[in-house]
Amino acid sequence: MLSVRGLFTAILDNDDAYRLFCSIAASGEAQGGWENGRIAALVPPTQRELAPKIARHGADEDKHGRIFTGLLRKRGLEPVAVPPETDYTMLLERAGIGLAHARLRRDEPLTELDIVTYLAHSRVTEQRASEQMGLLERHFADHPEIGKAVRQISADEDNHLAYCHEELLRLSAEGHRGTIRRILRECALAEIRVHREVSLAVMARMGRILGWSAATAAALRAGIHATYLYERVHGWRRMTTLTMPARRNALGTPATSEAAAGI
Repeated sequence: MLSVRGLFTAILDNDDAYRLFCSIAASGEAQGGWENGRIAALVPPTQRELAPKIARHGADEDKHGRIFTGLLRKRGLEPVAVPPETDYTMLLERAGIGLAHARLRRDEPLTELDIVTYLAHSRVTEQRASEQMGLLERHFADHPEIGKAVRQISADEDNHLAYCHEELLRLSAEGHRGTIRRILRECALAEIRVHREVSLAVMARMGRILGWSAATAAALRAGIHATYLYERVHGWRRMTTLTMPARRNALGTPATSEAAAGI
C-alpha cells in the first residue's frame, strides 16, 4: 500500500494527476475567497470589527487559489473542470453547513447568528485544512517545485484556525456558548461525511489516472473508511474544542500580495 509520501509523490510525478489535484485545490480556495469576501461585505453592525479579519481570510484564500493555478502553469498545464463529486465546498453547502451561497448573493446584512455559524463552520473546515497542509509540509517542505507554496499555505491555514478559535471564544463569552457548541458538533459530523465521500471520489479518479492495482485501490478505500469510522466515533471532537491560540489576532495584519508566479 502507498505511504502518504508515496501517494503524493505519485501525484506530483504525473501531469494528469497533478493537474487534477491542483485544479481541485484552486477551485476550493477560490470559492472560499468569494465566500469570505461576501461575508466581510455583509457583516452586521454589532460585529463590524470582524470585517477586516474576514476580508483578510478571503484574500488569503484567493491567494491560495492563484498559487495552485500558478503551480500548474509553471508546468505548462491549465486547470481542468472540477468533478462535482470532488467539490468539497459545494458538497458542504448542500449538506446545509455554513452560509448558503444564495444568502450571500443578497445584499442584506447578516445577523449575529450568521456570523456565529460562519465562524463555527470555518473552525471545522480550517482544522481539516491545517492538518492536511501540515502533513504536506512535513513531507514536502523542501520540495523544489511545491515546497515554498506548501510552507506559505500551511502557515496561512494555521493562522485561519487560530483566528476562528479566538473569535468563537469571544462570542462564547458574549452569550453564544450553547449555540456555538451545537453548530460546531453539527458541522463536524457533516464535514467528516463529506470528507470521506470527497476522498473516495478523488482517490478513485487518481487510481484510474495512475493505474493502481485493484489491491492498492481497495487498500486506500479501506483506509478512508477506517479514518471516517474513527472520526465518527471520537475524532470529530478535535474539531469542536476551543482553545485560546498562542498567536493572538492572527488575521489582524494586512494580507500579503505575493504573486502566484513567484511561488
